[in-house]
Amino acid sequence: MQSFNAFNIAKWLVHQHANKIPFKALPKDLALSNARQAVAVQNEFVRIKAQQCGDIVGWKIALATPAMQKMVGLDAPTAGRLHRKQVLHAPADVTTKGYGRLLIEFEIAIQIGSNLLPSGTRHTGQSVASAVSAVTSAFEVADDRQADYTQLGGQGMQLLADNTWNEGAVLGEWVPFSQVWRNMSATPKADDALGELKGEAFINGASVGLGYAHDLMGHPLNAIAWLANEANDRGTYLKEGDIAMLGSLVTSKFPNKGDDLRFELEGFKPIHLHVK
Repeated sequence: MQSFNAFNIAKWLVHQHANKIPFKALPKDLALSNARQAVAVQNEFVRIKAQQCGDIVGWKIALATPAMQKMVGLDAPTAGRLHRKQVLHAPADVTTKGYGRLLIEFEIAIQIGSNLLPSGTRHTGQSVASAVSAVTSAFEVADDRQADYTQLGGQGMQLLADNTWNEGAVLGEWVPFSQVWRNMSATPKADDALGELKGEAFINGASVGLGYAHDLMGHPLNAIAWLANEANDRGTYLKEGDIAMLGSLVTSKFPNKGDDLRFELEGFKPIHLHVK
């Protein structure tokens, strides 16, 4: 049996993306056995990708819900990385021809204000609250390369290795975390306000979904804590200035050329994305 080689697997994945080859399972001689191997491949994948897409500037959470995890044979979320040149500010344009199949998600993004280093105890929602410096609404840009979702069972490790399909993010205006509550009614604290945020997605003016921040692992701060622990388990940490995408409030959408997308997160200015 061929020995595990993270670089070779990452090169295979890079080739698939570069040529917009429809998503398919890794060849048997490149198959992954566990999450440790998948993370090692992701590290190589993003290292190669950074040559064109810029330094790593943050993280994203994928498969945040039990239903999505079950679909790919996992029992926990996964995490991917963001690249500097792929993080844009709204309003923005994106083109369908740059992807195998463009996929958009509607998210809350946060900015880390202080390092979340490993310690003797695991991070919790309460313990990470002081490390959040700012909040905004965001689109995640992804590419599922025409994946057949009925055939994704057991492919969770490959999705993790493949940087969870991330191709960037479009961010709104940052609002200091301490001021989030000011835009909410009858909410006494910023962390309480964050959990009650409501988001609605629109395509060409028509509503296509509604969700709440507490759908993200019970509270966005819980999602940040999970991500901080995941980073620590990988031998790194969420750093001051990092961006973290916490998962979609609305089901993923596959926009067409000419579509205009809008995401309205309560208390924040709407953000816009045009598909060319």
